[in-house]
Amino acid sequence: MKKILILVMVAIATATSSFAKSPVKYESLYKLNNERTFNSIVRFLNANDNQKDQLMYVFYRTGKKLKKALGNEDFIAAEKVVKYNLDNSRYILDDEQYKMYEAVINVSVYNDTEDFIAENSSK
Repeated sequence: MKKILILVMVAIATATSSFAKSPVKYESLYKLNNERTFNSIVRFLNANDNQKDQLMYVFYRTGKKLKKALGNEDFIAAEKVVKYNLDNSRYILDDEQYKMYEAVINVSVYNDTEDFIAENSSK
């Protein structure tokens, strides 16, 4: 957990306001519906109960729309789903929370698309 927080803090410090997109790596957005991932994001964002409920709905809709778009191999529709997720999340969260959320999404996409240079050898 400590490593995750450090990674997220580094991402926040270096994140830009643009969203890192890759047409073949939309799968990282599916992870938002995972209960453990969702609860971690909500805790990290310090979201209240109302925001939590709204984010849960947005993530659920994102997953369904993304599954349909990628099933049809429609990457334009997939881009619209990403925009749907970001726009609705921006509406739900305050400015500081949204910057943190955007950083988490960027880190998720980056980790799915990059190979690690070094592995942890202390086992």
